[in-house]
Amino acid sequence: MTDLASAEAVPARHHAVRPRPMLWTAFGLLVAFLLLAVGVLAAPESPWTQAVDDVWRRFAGVDPASSLPGTAVAQLFQHLGQLPGAVLMMLLLPLVLVAVGRWRSALFVIAVQLASPGMLSQLTKNLVDRPRPADDAAAGLFGPLVPVDHGSFPSGHAVSMAVIIVTVFALIPASAVWARRIWAVLGAFLAVGMVWQRTLINAHWLSDAGAGLIGGAGVALLLWWAFWPQLAQDHRRPVWFLPHGNSSIPAATPESQEKVNR
Repeated sequence: MTDLASAEAVPARHHAVRPRPMLWTAFGLLVAFLLLAVGVLAAPESPWTQAVDDVWRRFAGVDPASSLPGTAVAQLFQHLGQLPGAVLMMLLLPLVLVAVGRWRSALFVIAVQLASPGMLSQLTKNLVDRPRPADDAAAGLFGPLVPVDHGSFPSGHAVSMAVIIVTVFALIPASAVWARRIWAVLGAFLAVGMVWQRTLINAHWLSDAGAGLIGGAGVALLLWWAFWPQLAQDHRRPVWFLPHGNSSIPAATPESQEKVNR
């Protein structure tokens, strides 16, 4: 039994090693986001993505008489990127994590929220200054169907959605394989749904929403990598109201490491 416990202790220490593939993936996404931003900044009125954006707008955008923007699904995406979503991710989720003894995870959630929807989105919006879709009566096109703020690139709602997807995935322990698989599928639907909703109401161009997903995911992955040891430590902590589940793994000692190497 001692040898078995020692064998399990070695992977526990390795869990603290930050995975390099995650770091390079984060950098790759952020570089892609930066290139998209520079491309739009070079010609904000008509960037290199404009042809595709125009085609998608004609296909997906609706007029003010449409009932689609008011449906429960569309409203869910609308509110997730506004105050209700911010309260959920900045206040409620961290409080729940602290209550179950996951204060390190709570710090991770708050840090991602401040860096992505807070800093990345607003800073880029003001630097790039891309106009949002405007009314074009002759072409039968309409502008945003909801009040919007300054700047179209990137979509702040899409940034927030990418952050939610990556954050929740990071909070699920690697041992919960099926929970991660289910969330991966659900997350893909949430990402596509946010792009659909933001272009449905003419609040953003297609490239704005896509760039928001890329940038938000990049920042969230980078911070997941930075917080990897702390999150791994939280994953191994027992939850106070679940005494028989999620037991803590003992730390590896030099003696136990030597036994395993034999």
